[in-house]
Amino acid sequence: MDAALVAAVAHVATTAAYAGFQATVRVLVYPQMAAVPVPAFTGYEASHTRRVSLVVGPLFAALCGSTLALLIVPGVPRAAGLAAALLLAALLGVTAFGAVPQHARLGAGFDAAAYRRLLRWDGVRLAVAVAALAAAAATVPAVG
Repeated sequence: MDAALVAAVAHVATTAAYAGFQATVRVLVYPQMAAVPVPAFTGYEASHTRRVSLVVGPLFAALCGSTLALLIVPGVPRAAGLAAALLLAALLGVTAFGAVPQHARLGAGFDAAAYRRLLRWDGVRLAVAVAALAAAAATVPAVG
C-alpha cells in the first residue's frame, strides 16, 4: 500500500472516530444535561469537562496528525489536504469559540440560555464532523 493511500485511510479512520464521538455527545450526552438537578449541576459539568477532555484531546491530536499527513504525503491531491485542513480549522474554531464558552458559563451552574447555545454550537460541530468524514472518504478513491 502506498503512502498516499495509507494517509487517506488513516484520515478516514480518525475522522470517523471523531464524528462518532461528536454524534454520541450530541445525541446522548448533552440532552442528559438538562435532567441533572440544579444543585448537582456544577459538579456534573466539572466532571463532564474533565472526562470528555480525556477522549476529545487525543481525537483532536489524531485529526491534526492525519490532516498533516494529507498535506505533506506525495500523491494526495492538494485539494483533499486543503479541504481536510479547512474542516479541521472549522471544528477547532467552533469548539474554541462556540462550545467552550458555553461550557464555561455552565461551569458556574445550569443556565438555560447557555445550554441552548451549546446545543446549537454542537449541532454545527456535528455537521462539520460529518462533512469532514464525507471529504475524507472521497479522498480514498482519489489516491487508490
